[in-house]
Amino acid sequence: MVNYDVFIKDIAPRKFSIRGKTWVFFLAIIIVAGIIAYIDQLIQGQVVTNMRDYVLWGIYISNFVFFVATSFVGSVAVAILRLTKNPWRTPFVRIAEIITVASIVMAGITIIIDMARPDRLLNLFVHARLQSPITWDVIIIPTYMAISLLLLYFPLIPDFALLKKHFEKTKPKWSKWYGKLSLKWTGSKIQKEVHAKSIAIICIMIIPVGILLQTVDAWLFSTTYRVGWDSTNFAPYFISGAFVSGIGSLIAVIYVVRRAKKLEHYITDFHFDKLGKLLVLACLIYIYFNINEYAMPLFNSKKADSEHLQTLFTGAYSFPFWIVTIGGLVLPTILMLFKKGRKPLPIFIVSILVVIGAWWKRYIIVTPTLMHPFLPIQGVPESWHNYFPSLHEWVITSATLAMALLIITLLVRYLPIIPIQRTMDEQELNKTENKTAL
Repeated sequence: MVNYDVFIKDIAPRKFSIRGKTWVFFLAIIIVAGIIAYIDQLIQGQVVTNMRDYVLWGIYISNFVFFVATSFVGSVAVAILRLTKNPWRTPFVRIAEIITVASIVMAGITIIIDMARPDRLLNLFVHARLQSPITWDVIIIPTYMAISLLLLYFPLIPDFALLKKHFEKTKPKWSKWYGKLSLKWTGSKIQKEVHAKSIAIICIMIIPVGILLQTVDAWLFSTTYRVGWDSTNFAPYFISGAFVSGIGSLIAVIYVVRRAKKLEHYITDFHFDKLGKLLVLACLIYIYFNINEYAMPLFNSKKADSEHLQTLFTGAYSFPFWIVTIGGLVLPTILMLFKKGRKPLPIFIVSILVVIGAWWKRYIIVTPTLMHPFLPIQGVPESWHNYFPSLHEWVITSATLAMALLIITLLVRYLPIIPIQRTMDEQELNKTENKTAL
């Protein structure tokens, strides 16, 4: 059984260590560099990027799709596991909620970065066309963002009350917010009933909204009728890929937080084993949709499809394609089939491979297709025949990734990353059940 006083002390936010401050400073430098590069992009225009008439969507859109996919962890690892009342998910759901919030916030920022004229953002609302997936994307992203914030905040209310009591003597600067955010929580029976129902409603809401978000993003691609995107398979293809990206990111962050905060007693090998099995399931489903995505055009043997597949299998994009497919998907799946592969350190390494592979997978989905336009590429500069991100694009994209990590770092710093009240309630329930059994 957990000693509650020790447990709260272990989970309660602490000051940044030297290592933590160094990490935040490092992320801040990358973010500042990205802001400078973006300001220069606003001044000079998209000419500082390598996007041209053919490649209208480059690294920014692939990065946007990655963030959207990673945010899906809120639906899979939080909502579904909460609703099915799996007790083993308790130590890591808060981290999953944090990742979801960070990812969807950065997805919204990234799509604005891709706009050459962000001052015209209002036109997406004023001149919206309901038949356009872009309109639905503009609607669904803020909706998912709002629900994700609620899913993070509502379970925190009783924990804020406990932290307020915990910091009554020391009273660090940030502790005053715990009292305000706890909304006068007393733990009464009525409060607990309303609280539990509210969380259940939010969980039920976020699942269809999360699926719809992935689907709408898939429609953005498939409704363009381009080679490589013109597929009815794209929605489940995106959803299964989001499943992989989200769970992989969750495992990687859990491992780092566990090491940094010394939470080995609360986040155990058992939890990594369970998450590893969940990631294996996600990878197997995604492998199936990958095979389906590439097998059908291969069998149809249409000229445009054949040229696109040749570009991926043996052509200009074959190296990243096979590295992502084998190193970021097939090999990790094989390793995680073995119990040793689901131990904390091995599965952390595997999850890093999966996340890196997931990011590059989005790049491969976006770029090669755009190099196969409806009309042949002719009468344009040689530099337009190929696309590789410019320095501005790399710096800005790196800044968005750093910003996501900074949001996660700050939230992990100031929030109890393991649900305190939930853990205590489960311990009391187990104690009662053991007494009843005796």
